[in-house]
Amino acid sequence: MLNNSNLRVFLSNLPDLPGIYKYIDSSGNVIYIGKAKNLKKRVSSYFIKNSNSPRISVMVSKIASVEFTITNSEVDALILENNLIKSIQPRYNILFRDDKSYPYLKISSHEWPRLIFCRVYKEKIDGQYFGPFPDSWAARETIRILQNIFHIRNCNDFMFSNRSRPCLLGQIGRCSAPCVGLISKNNYLKDVDDAILFLKGKSNSLIKKIKEKMNQASLDLNFEQASVFRDQVVALSKILNKQTMESVDTEDTDIISIVSEGNKYCVNISMVRYGKHLGDRSFFSENEYLINAETVLDAFASQFYLNNQLPNVLICSHNFADRNTIKIIKKSCKERKKIKIIVSPIKGIRYSWLKQATDNAMLALQKKFDNINLYINRINKLTDILKIKLDSVSSLRIECFDISHLQGEATRASCVVFENCGMNSALYRRFIIDKIKPGDDCAAIEQVLYKRFSQKNIKIPQIVLIDGGRGQIEASKKVFNHLKLDISVLIGISKGENRKTGLETLVFADGRDDLILGLESEALMLLAHVRDEAHRFAINGMRNVSAKSRAYSKVMDIKGVGKKRCAILLKHFGSLSGIASATIEDISSINGISSSLACTIYESLH
Repeated sequence: MLNNSNLRVFLSNLPDLPGIYKYIDSSGNVIYIGKAKNLKKRVSSYFIKNSNSPRISVMVSKIASVEFTITNSEVDALILENNLIKSIQPRYNILFRDDKSYPYLKISSHEWPRLIFCRVYKEKIDGQYFGPFPDSWAARETIRILQNIFHIRNCNDFMFSNRSRPCLLGQIGRCSAPCVGLISKNNYLKDVDDAILFLKGKSNSLIKKIKEKMNQASLDLNFEQASVFRDQVVALSKILNKQTMESVDTEDTDIISIVSEGNKYCVNISMVRYGKHLGDRSFFSENEYLINAETVLDAFASQFYLNNQLPNVLICSHNFADRNTIKIIKKSCKERKKIKIIVSPIKGIRYSWLKQATDNAMLALQKKFDNINLYINRINKLTDILKIKLDSVSSLRIECFDISHLQGEATRASCVVFENCGMNSALYRRFIIDKIKPGDDCAAIEQVLYKRFSQKNIKIPQIVLIDGGRGQIEASKKVFNHLKLDISVLIGISKGENRKTGLETLVFADGRDDLILGLESEALMLLAHVRDEAHRFAINGMRNVSAKSRAYSKVMDIKGVGKKRCAILLKHFGSLSGIASATIEDISSINGISSSLACTIYESLH
């Protein structure tokens, strides 16, 4: 820890400015990152005697040095803190798994607005966004409802501009076919406005509005149009009746419930959009240090809402540790709308929502514990068989390597990590393998192990699992001997007859006899699970390489697009399909892409 004289001088020289601070231990590892509106006050508070909880005191006792960075505002500090926590993953910070993007629906700002499924919420005004939705199923189900009731198009602009007859959706009555003039622009825009009302949760107001239009159409003796309005009212009423958790004209609402058992926390977030409860998702804290439910809520909201749109109403099982958390997030997202925060106890439909979120969080946490107990049992069996001594069951670390290629070309290696009684996807890695004979898996294993374990201060796991037999193990042994590492950690898992799980043979590098554990072995189940995860990760990597290769080839074939422009386009739109679904205006907005080239790109991909 910092000595008292150095500490006093350091604290006295801290600025009264916003920024982030890093606590570093004696080994040079960052163990905690925090943000502060006033660095001097915040950092000093950690070193005031008897003011900290036992957990914080443990962390403070390990601080050898402190670094800080000044930012322009507390908002900038929040964003920087969030980015650093995700990249460094300090031991004492709360980090939630699941960086998956959430789906949104967008109604574009085109002359003839289009309904779009997307996973990126853009700040620029290029349409109205609705979401996020908890999963793609909920978003696509909403698209289906909107098409059935309001018949809004979802085709791209090229298809829209070049049709001579209605598409299949138009023929089956799920699109009003504005592309061929089957609906006037005025009526189409009215349908779009109605769809927006529905997405904003104004279902009852919308039904009342459509009924008025239906009655007016009847008075005008326009019975065909009146029947269309009648069908819309019937469809909307069925949706409302089918949804048991309906709330009259409710605003977009997120429900966040936090439960804990021991030092483990589960956060369940449920989403209500356009008056419908769309489902939920559970998150778990990555470590159990220095946290209570209030600080967990702060950490979760900071990480989740920096990348996802804030709702109008936020229902929480606990108070925020920092009352300004949402205000800071709003500033960082440039969000101007008012956000109502409701904390338990509450009544009515909101109580039902929060209770369901809490029940789901408890079930998810119990399932998490069940999985951990299952892993603990398998770890104990494995370490007994292999005679591995551990400080604790959770300290077992397995790294598994697998090789994949496309018919001998574009060889890639994957590495997955099992630790803390579970797979840790944040530590997964892929490696490019080059300068070897095509299809030579042994040479590929040599190269990936050298790349992995020749790094300075690399953590050597208790088991380095190789997907392969004697040849791969001999190649692995060669690398470990060269690096002067313990070869006893090297274990090959050779596939059995017909590649059937349970018939594998374990191959060792240190002279031990080959070992067949058998179909019923729980130790083998653990190793096979890790091996299968490495194989899955490798295959996905090869698919990405293949898709990227096809995308580059397709875009590079376009006249006027070279390597540099190709890379810019794919980086901006994410994929070939992303470029294909973009408008000419979207493409031409990129630096270095002229309007004429944008037209060429658009036409080439359609």
